[in-house]
Amino acid sequence: MKPVAKSLVAEEATDVSLRDQDLPFIGTEETYTTDELIEKIAFNDDHSNYLKRTGLTELGPGRIAAMDKAGINVQILSVHTPGVQNVPGQEGIDLAYRLNKTIANGPMATNPERFQAFATLPLQDPKASADELERAVREDGFVGAMTNGIIGKKFLDHADFEPVLARAEALDVPIYLHPGFPPHEVFEIYYQITRPEYKKSYQDYIFSGSGYGWHQEVLNGVFDRFPKLKIIIGHMGEGLPFFFERIVEDLGDVTEGSLKKPIGQYFNDNFWFTTSAFPQDNLLHLLLRHISVDRVMFATDYPFADMKQQTDWFRAVNLPREDKEKIAFRNAGKLFGITI
Repeated sequence: MKPVAKSLVAEEATDVSLRDQDLPFIGTEETYTTDELIEKIAFNDDHSNYLKRTGLTELGPGRIAAMDKAGINVQILSVHTPGVQNVPGQEGIDLAYRLNKTIANGPMATNPERFQAFATLPLQDPKASADELERAVREDGFVGAMTNGIIGKKFLDHADFEPVLARAEALDVPIYLHPGFPPHEVFEIYYQITRPEYKKSYQDYIFSGSGYGWHQEVLNGVFDRFPKLKIIIGHMGEGLPFFFERIVEDLGDVTEGSLKKPIGQYFNDNFWFTTSAFPQDNLLHLLLRHISVDRVMFATDYPFADMKQQTDWFRAVNLPREDKEKIAFRNAGKLFGITI
């Protein structure tokens, strides 16, 4: 009986995939950079050369061809981690403006039906960040902002960043909470690799970053202060689905007197989640076990992940067509005001 069951599952998945070949997609975490930014953020020459090989700087025909091959209608562009948020003073403010204008005057102007964008912000200056967010949204049509983990030694829930949160709430645009690298002191204690064969490359930063360390972030009580604030979390929830029941159970009692709602409620009231770079059925179903299908959006994390591999995966996911349309494009269309 086991071979028969496997055959039926495979046949059902194939049928679903064939049914959903016409499914359109909005990619909600699709990354870019510029040569100028690479020179500022690269750890060393190996890292710089890697970033230049990925296709991050390609925002024209090459990227559109990859989108067409995968069947992605729209990409929402966001700057590569950590953007400019660690660049201090006027230099950071000017660089954020240049990056945002590069996107507004480049791909968004040339191919407005294919590209939207999250603003990059000079978060070392929260007031300037709030102003640049408003300018980018009102003048250039950006759909929100991308942040990249801890800012200096403070998370986004620190009181210093309330001007940014307040402005996002007032503009009714979301903040995408992308992870980033830890402060130097944390890096040295938790993540530094001492094996000599790794010293010439940047494996420590894979360990402390996308490989393991950065999939955690904290927001402490901000949704009581900003009840309409919208936050997006990528990478199938950054481990949240795995910890969801423990978070709700362990933190529920201790926050009962300090938060206005049960802690689990905030995840369905203030958060959206994307599938970026995690094309795995079991993780998607785990996320949907805890989070409404109305709060999940498709993303690929291009160019660090293959767009077509992920659209092919999602077309074959065994979910009702209505739910798949919500995840593929309808939820993002509603959140960002995009019609396809």
